[in-house]
Amino acid sequence: MLHTLTRSLRENKGPALVTVLLSALEVVFEIVIPLFMSNLIDFGIEGGSMAAVWKFGAFLLLLAAFQLATGVLAARIAARASVGFAANLREDMYNNVQTFAFSNIDKFSTASIVTRLTTDTTNVQNAFQMLMRMAIRAPVMLIFSMIVSFRISRDISMTFLIILPILALALFFIIRSVFPVFSRVFRTYDELNNVVQENVRGIRVVKSFNQERHEIGKFGAISERIYKDFSKGERLITLNAPLMQFCIYTCMIVISWLGAKAIIASGNDPALGFTTGNLTALITYTMQILSSLMMLSMVFAMLTISLSSARRIAEVLEERSDIPQPEQPVMTVRDGAVDFDHVSFVYASKTDKKVLDDIDLHIHSGETIGIIGGTGASKSSLVQLIPRLYDVTGGKLTLGGVDVRDYDLDTLRGAVAMVLQKNELFSGTIAENLRWGNENATDEELRHACVLACADEFISAMPDGYDTHIEQGGTNVSGGQKQRLCIARALLKKPKVLILDDSTSAVDTATDAKIREAMRTHIPGTTKIIIAQRISSIQDADRVLVLDNGRVNAFDTPENLLKTNAIYQEVYNSQAGNGGGDFDEAAMKGGD
Repeated sequence: MLHTLTRSLRENKGPALVTVLLSALEVVFEIVIPLFMSNLIDFGIEGGSMAAVWKFGAFLLLLAAFQLATGVLAARIAARASVGFAANLREDMYNNVQTFAFSNIDKFSTASIVTRLTTDTTNVQNAFQMLMRMAIRAPVMLIFSMIVSFRISRDISMTFLIILPILALALFFIIRSVFPVFSRVFRTYDELNNVVQENVRGIRVVKSFNQERHEIGKFGAISERIYKDFSKGERLITLNAPLMQFCIYTCMIVISWLGAKAIIASGNDPALGFTTGNLTALITYTMQILSSLMMLSMVFAMLTISLSSARRIAEVLEERSDIPQPEQPVMTVRDGAVDFDHVSFVYASKTDKKVLDDIDLHIHSGETIGIIGGTGASKSSLVQLIPRLYDVTGGKLTLGGVDVRDYDLDTLRGAVAMVLQKNELFSGTIAENLRWGNENATDEELRHACVLACADEFISAMPDGYDTHIEQGGTNVSGGQKQRLCIARALLKKPKVLILDDSTSAVDTATDAKIREAMRTHIPGTTKIIIAQRISSIQDADRVLVLDNGRVNAFDTPENLLKTNAIYQEVYNSQAGNGGGDFDEAAMKGGD
């Protein structure tokens, strides 16, 4: 984990090291100052020498100035380094998420990734900044203050050896109690983010069913859990302060009493033993020793809070795509011929249940293939194997005569355009969304693709046309308009294989027929694979694949299937034969 996180330091390694050195130097000045203060008291004030007062006073001013300068510089550089480190962590996580296969994405919820990019990263940022400053200051100050204290008076300094173990043990138990509390808090944060995202995304459904109170209650329950856990953790951490105050005042009382006895015994003579200056220095070092312990406890508390966050970040950074890039990839796709050679597939290696089993299909380049099947027949799973959104777990899948696992991923996915069931539009203009298919597409190419997808008509009717702004998720266009824009975006890729995964379900059958006619006329060389629930959407396909529970039930022309296949007959009769469904016979005869 530590090695994984430190790789994100990059340009911030140098500033981090400078911060450490400056913090150590600051401590040196802070430790030396009480010694000069002791000499000022003993030889200047008690000795009645103004020359000594001026001499040691000047040194004290100089040391204080150096301490201030190093402290300010260390704080500024530490802040810059920690912010840079956090920015790199977010960038590295985000970039790595972009490489994930669907199987990798399935391991993390959207809310969990958002929490890791925000709250978790902020926690690690704060911990890193504290490590650069306090994690250096505290131990250095503790060690050197102890050394100097024992050089001043070994007997009196023995007080520390009694107090420090008690304090350290108490702090250990506090931190041990706090760790599981904050670990639980960050898991709850994932739930909270998930509820918020789900509510905002489905706010129209919430309002239409008048479920605002239910959603408020659900949010409130999770928020209350976070409040209770945080309150418990903070209550435990706040025990540090009274415990530290008790130890400080106890040490000061004991040291003052013992020091007063020693001063009386020596007559406050530096040559004979303990002096007022020594007592002043010891009290200062007592404050430094105990404050360094306080700082260490704060460091450990912050590390306790951030440890869970660091582990969660490392999980994302260490996750590697289940779909690796081949060492010597093929960079050209010859044509759109697709061959499934006894392919099988499972979503998780731990399960024995095959989603697809012994799929043996041979699709010619330029063919139009329809796919039907009941819910759970694995229609979407089948087509997602072609652009390697998932990898086959058995058998072989080729495109253009080459195993899809041998292609460069960008090349493969550039040759396969896929309009998913849940395709997304992104915030920006219509033109910007369309150019996801081809960033260099001209305005004329955009319009042509939209004409083919029957989208140009409604786009032209908008006040800003192709410059119309699309809200996040495409909420300001209808479901049918969204599907047509996604089809146009896919057409702009000029793919070898075009996959429509139930992508015309929200348009009327007449528009559906026009889209299919346009594709048949204008992209005859492109292999078209259409998953549909409506028979009318695949009635004119060259062949139709009937899937049943992840296996090939039949693969033949629509005409032959209507004569020989029970599943196809049942679907056809339910939609067309009895006059039900969306089957538009006139549209089929006129346009198809």
